[in-house]
Amino acid sequence: MRSRFEPDRGLTARMALTMFLLGLVYVAFVAALIVLLESLILVIVIAAGLLGAQYWFSDRIALYAMRGHLVTPEQQPQLHGVVDRLCATADMPKPRVAVSDMDLPNAFATGRNADHAVICVTTGLLRRLETEELEGVLAHELSHVAHRDVAVITIASFLGVLAGLVVRFAFYSQLFGGRRDQNTAAVLAVVMAVSALVYALSFLLIRALSRYRELAADRAAAMLTGKPSALASALTKVSGDVARIPTRDLRTAQAFNAFFFTPAIRPGTAVANMFSTHPTLQRRLDALEEIAAQLGGGGERR
Repeated sequence: MRSRFEPDRGLTARMALTMFLLGLVYVAFVAALIVLLESLILVIVIAAGLLGAQYWFSDRIALYAMRGHLVTPEQQPQLHGVVDRLCATADMPKPRVAVSDMDLPNAFATGRNADHAVICVTTGLLRRLETEELEGVLAHELSHVAHRDVAVITIASFLGVLAGLVVRFAFYSQLFGGRRDQNTAAVLAVVMAVSALVYALSFLLIRALSRYRELAADRAAAMLTGKPSALASALTKVSGDVARIPTRDLRTAQAFNAFFFTPAIRPGTAVANMFSTHPTLQRRLDALEEIAAQLGGGGERR
């Protein structure tokens, strides 16, 4: 069943292109390593198993890592009430709702599809945002579920791990496998070079997709709620407060930056922004201002 979130053909095309290019890169990668290392059956089986586990259990993994737990309407009536209203407006299944006991103000969606999705918010976010701002953030996360980009980014992000896993396997098999001929150093050098190239291509493709999907989710949320200024206000609050969170707490959450409403990092340099999982705050605010103008000369639906 299709939701009332506006379809984003640009996002769909970018997801398909990213997965296609990543698929080509990794097929070539594995083929090259099989030739170089003679046998990679074990590492491929392990990698496939890990990828399958992450795809099928991504919601549980994410909740465990972020210290999140599912909550009932009795435990969090306001949070469930906002999610209920948004899902009714969007005509989509209601995901499970969770809360993470972290002061870091943020939210994320995870799960392989709409029927197995989880929307999680931190206690830090709930404490800082007004109801309309929270509505904007949750609409943003629900749009990720509706557009099915949560599953795509889960798979795409995991594939980057494969290069490192294969290289580690290759290194130790050469180190302890008894192979001591003059070609060992050359083979390892080629493996490292191929791995570095694969990682770089994967890194750039995933970052480009991630930045676009965040803009797409902002737009979908603003159009669904009719209140882009509320989402802009939430973005400003959350981004400003993230800068005051202790570095130790930020490091704990950074592995999930691609899934967060805003990244768990402090504002960086222009070069750092180029490789970020999210557009800059100003880019997102400018896009929301354009949407507000489209909704009626700067006005919004009430």
